[in-house]
Amino acid sequence: MKYPVEALLRAPIELWSSCVATLAAFVLIFAHRFLYLPRFFAYGVALAFALLAVVRGIQGISVICYQKGLLRSRSWNMHTEKIPRKRGFVYLGEGFKWTQKHAQRLADTRRPECRRYIQHDSTRKWRSLLEKCCPWLVTANGPRSLPVSGKPELHGVEPNKQKVWLNSADRVGHTLVLGTTRVGKTRLAELLLAQDIRNGHVVLVFDPKGDMDLLCRTYAEAMRWGRGNQFSMFHLGYPEHSCRYNAIGRFSRITEVATRIANQLPGGGSSSAFREFAWRFVNIIAHAIVALGNTPNYLKIRKYINDIEPLFIEYTRNLLMRTQQAGWAAHVKQIEKSTSQRNLPNALKGRDPQAVALYKYVQEFAIEDPVLDGLISAFKYDRTYFDKIVSSVGPLMEKLTTGPIAELISPTEDRPDHRPMIEWLDVIRKGGIVYIGLDALSDSMVAGAVGNSMFADLVSVAGYLYKFGVHGEGQDFHEPPRVCIHADEFNELIGDEFVPLLNKAGGAGFQVTAYTQTMSDIEARVGDRAKSGQIAGNFNSLVMLRVKELATAEVLTKQLPRIELRALAGTSGASDARDTQGRLSFQARNDDRLTSNEAPLLSPAEIVALPRGQAFALLEGGNLWKVRFPLPDKHDPFMPTDANELLNQVTRQYSQANWDG
Repeated sequence: MKYPVEALLRAPIELWSSCVATLAAFVLIFAHRFLYLPRFFAYGVALAFALLAVVRGIQGISVICYQKGLLRSRSWNMHTEKIPRKRGFVYLGEGFKWTQKHAQRLADTRRPECRRYIQHDSTRKWRSLLEKCCPWLVTANGPRSLPVSGKPELHGVEPNKQKVWLNSADRVGHTLVLGTTRVGKTRLAELLLAQDIRNGHVVLVFDPKGDMDLLCRTYAEAMRWGRGNQFSMFHLGYPEHSCRYNAIGRFSRITEVATRIANQLPGGGSSSAFREFAWRFVNIIAHAIVALGNTPNYLKIRKYINDIEPLFIEYTRNLLMRTQQAGWAAHVKQIEKSTSQRNLPNALKGRDPQAVALYKYVQEFAIEDPVLDGLISAFKYDRTYFDKIVSSVGPLMEKLTTGPIAELISPTEDRPDHRPMIEWLDVIRKGGIVYIGLDALSDSMVAGAVGNSMFADLVSVAGYLYKFGVHGEGQDFHEPPRVCIHADEFNELIGDEFVPLLNKAGGAGFQVTAYTQTMSDIEARVGDRAKSGQIAGNFNSLVMLRVKELATAEVLTKQLPRIELRALAGTSGASDARDTQGRLSFQARNDDRLTSNEAPLLSPAEIVALPRGQAFALLEGGNLWKVRFPLPDKHDPFMPTDANELLNQVTRQYSQANWDG
């Protein structure tokens, strides 16, 4: 029978009736002669009492187990090899679907008369006494996992847990994981990427802070499933052990080079004009570099931003050799000899005489070329004016091209280097696993610039896959493989490139799982609430661990329906009796009334109180699940013992690959 009010926080009174029924069954079996009952009748009634005792005992024990489950929550470790499998799904942990029943049970735990059934003080007192008297009994079952902070009743309101799965088809709609620091976001990332590597997907792990545990886990899972030769590491903190990557070397349109650089510059207020000028001049330089048959990189861009004359001279001479008849070089030489600095315009004074001569020759013969026109427009500016225009991009280029990082993100073809190059299209074709550590704690600007360039490159690759498939133009179209992108602390990586990666790259097989602390981090990064809402709106699945910002918690709670919570309200009263005989002086009445009030299915305060390693997940288009996910087991033979061992293994792997090649 279903009662309108569930009462689980009470004394287990069912055990009393179970004991009485058990006693009655024993009496009927062993003492039926003294009761003058026939044996068959006594045994039949004893069986009925035994069944009653079992049923009532189970009911009483379930009440005790329920109350015990509300008392504590402990950490849970699982070896990654033992993660359950289900075709077309990703395992999140154990839990249950959160419904009105669980909200009702949680509300009951806050009632003053029920608190004594879930108090920790008595449990701790008996535990300490038992440890003093019988320490062998406490440790007989081996070491216990440590309790975690938070309210354990959030997970204890449902004794019957089940496996919680995330549909792989929903992951193409992207997943957002929110949680404050040190509550398990990165460990959840390890759980998900371990399954992606096991399933044979392309895995790209973006880690701005460079978490060594996450790097070791990625490498260990690649080795465990026989994909060690597909693993690559790009790490700004360890450039000597890292792969190289040209952040602006690959593009579908040449304008992408300038966009990737200019997007790292401030764009608000008066800075937007300088940003547009910087984009234009970088675009001019990139066009000229590509037209000369070279690959642009940060070093070349920086070189020609500081002094565009060598690029103007090289490109103009190359163009004249291809388009002009013999004798043009002598004519230019003659112009150079006859040119006097005194007669030059102010903008050309102090310029290289050869550059001035080439400029005059081009003007004299009205040579038209789109790239040359752009170089001329930049060359004829006054040098001081030009320096002011591009001054905003100078400090960024200095940071990107200083020290060993310069060789990492601006590789050159003419210098031998054993470190391999990363090309996203090659990584996808080979089913690669790439860990990207951006070392944002050392220099957030460089980390953001490189990360955004990588995202822009991935968007360009997604467009290529849309049009030509994984094997390229002219080949039979093949569906691209699934590319699983895990972006930890992704608020450090958000730029204008990230939005199209979310809302347009899903058809190319890209699925993003992003991890951050609060929605305010996203808003602060992009500088616009509407844009932060646009980013959040592109995530179809939401996993929320403990957060400390109410606005972030409301991102989940405002999407949930409101429910009715029930309660029993006792009323009592007395009134004068209408008795003409005088036998009754008053009448009393006691009632229990069922009341209900509207309440949210989940409140922000409950998300703030989540224990570590637990979360609420909004999956499958609006179903709310309470999840407890396992932490990876530290005792793993594939895990490197320390960072040095891992870095040495990666370096040997690169050397072996070059030797085999």
